[in-house]
Amino acid sequence: MPSVQPQPSLKENSKLGMREKIGYASGDLASNLIYQTTSIYLLFFYTNIYGISPGAAATMFLVVRLIDAISDPLVGSLVDRTNTRFGRFRPYLLFWAIPFAGLAFLCFTTPDFTEGGKLIYAYVTYIGLSIVYTFVNVPYAALTPALTKNSNEIVSLTSVRMIFANLGGVIVAYFVPFLSNYFGEIASPTRSWQLTMGIIGLVGALLLLFCFFSTKERVKPVNNDAKIKFTDIFEQFAKNRPLVVLSIFFVLIFGVNSISNSIGVYYVTYNLGREDLVGLYALLGSLPAFLCIPLIPWLNRKLGKKALLNLSLILSIVGTLSLLLIPPTMIELILISRVVTAIGTLTAGAFMWALIPETIEYGEYVTGKRLSGLIYSLIGFFFKCGMALGGAIPGLVLSQFGFVANQAQSSQALFGILIGTALIPAIVLALALVNINFYNIDDKKLSQIRAALKERAA
Repeated sequence: MPSVQPQPSLKENSKLGMREKIGYASGDLASNLIYQTTSIYLLFFYTNIYGISPGAAATMFLVVRLIDAISDPLVGSLVDRTNTRFGRFRPYLLFWAIPFAGLAFLCFTTPDFTEGGKLIYAYVTYIGLSIVYTFVNVPYAALTPALTKNSNEIVSLTSVRMIFANLGGVIVAYFVPFLSNYFGEIASPTRSWQLTMGIIGLVGALLLLFCFFSTKERVKPVNNDAKIKFTDIFEQFAKNRPLVVLSIFFVLIFGVNSISNSIGVYYVTYNLGREDLVGLYALLGSLPAFLCIPLIPWLNRKLGKKALLNLSLILSIVGTLSLLLIPPTMIELILISRVVTAIGTLTAGAFMWALIPETIEYGEYVTGKRLSGLIYSLIGFFFKCGMALGGAIPGLVLSQFGFVANQAQSSQALFGILIGTALIPAIVLALALVNINFYNIDDKKLSQIRAALKERAA
């Protein structure tokens, strides 16, 4: 992108108006509409609609993440070198909104190819979607610390953002099955999914454009002349311990959410024998956000970071393990368990986004470079790794336990689905609980870092 005069400086500690918070949050609503649809339904679409085997689909999800390992940091370093009249991060929302929607549409399109051709087409479109998602999500996420340095405003902004992100989850949980079933009455299953993704993609693109026009970048790097390069990623991992801890946490939390959402379709359809409840089960994974996320700023002040995260994770572990004990006929208890698990994971998942600006400032403090784009690209890579687990692990479990699509399942296959729904997510949550206790930035240390950066800037 061409280098031109940056936009006029605004107060870095500004309080943000609700219109700007909503405008910013609309970007995450857009991303979740498209990417959660992919995360929850793409494996099911590949195996039951497009005719790709679970094992081949699982391998593809892992290959795409390996490609992300290269593309995400490259995009992050590019974003940090961007300087336009629109700012550093916002231009990407403007120019990549339409390609993002287009690739999502193509992922749910089913050309009449041979078995090998189908797999190649799936690889090309899914890899394309993942790369374009990086060009949207990395600069979007990096907008958070660029809007304000006010800690309370960052927590508030993040809370509004997470409400909208989970609104996207609610819409995906309810309207995607509704639309696919509605179009399925007038068109083939393949055509119905294509039309559904076309609508979701169009709405997502419009929301990204609204985000672009509603936000302003205020915070500039202390050392604006510092040369940003790809290899800075290694220095960050060597010196920025909070970033390492948080990166692992993102893999685990997004992993457990993606695993639960992805295999939940199979659990409700086959173990419970209630295909009619797929939408409700998915909905209950996002709906509690509107209760717990608005309380996060208050809970953070009362409990502190680690206590808030520890209690949230323990609640999720209890909720998910309870599925091992609840008979599949007790639908009400299973749905309650889903809500309990969701309250914990949604609270932890929302709050961890508010910690990223701290790792950026810590990285600036120890290296002299404010690498918002690069750090968010790393976070983006790790949470996409977590989301990939939602395709890879369920796919491997289904393959190993003898799942066969579109027919009654054996007891072995049903047991495998239960393991993937309850035991594996509980193990991942336990690892997250251990990991987050190595995070070493408290409020006192953060104040010292900000004071040092302010003095350095002066």
